[in-house]
Amino acid sequence: MPPKGTVVPPEDAAPSLPPTGWAVLGLLAFGEELSGYDLKRWADWSLKFFYWSPSFSQIYSELRRLAKLGLATSRIENRDDVRGKRMYRITDAGHAALHDWAADEHVDPVVLKHGVMLRLWLGHLSDPARLREVLAEHRDQSERMRVRAEADREGATAEPGWAFPELVLRWSERYYADERDRAELMLAELDEASRTWSTSSAAAARRTTEELRQHRG
Repeated sequence: MPPKGTVVPPEDAAPSLPPTGWAVLGLLAFGEELSGYDLKRWADWSLKFFYWSPSFSQIYSELRRLAKLGLATSRIENRDDVRGKRMYRITDAGHAALHDWAADEHVDPVVLKHGVMLRLWLGHLSDPARLREVLAEHRDQSERMRVRAEADREGATAEPGWAFPELVLRWSERYYADERDRAELMLAELDEASRTWSTSSAAAARRTTEELRQHRG
């Protein structure tokens, strides 16, 4: 019997979880009993390279949701010299739900929200020197992320149970290398874009919708 107060969904109904919930449940699926602090460390070690690293408040909120749905259980670990710590473990129902979700034939399209590119897109409202600083910082930040992904990938290589996270970390390493190189290329292209803008009429950036339709047609 499930613990008193646990909400158990019908057997034929998939639990309704936000992406963060599936991510937290996925971290628990590697077989370890983890605290919220452990989960945050694991998310920073792996998830942040290809998804995002949820905050502590998001993690604890999702852990409460998972426990309420019967997808995870928790217990207080008491030690003589340490304040009791709540530990979480995935349940059989959690494993089944995660298996079904991972095997779902629907593949969501990748949603790219690139803050640096949004600022470059609005480059006509900014100073070219500032845009160069933004791109250079993005290039350097991408290289730092590549180095971190490489280090974590090397750490995962030593653990047979992390073969698939290692595969994704290898992808992450290549992704940030590509992002670094694209930023470097855009730095070379930025001067030409600035020259093109300075020699054209500012009104060209404020064409009416009808003018744009005719131009595209």
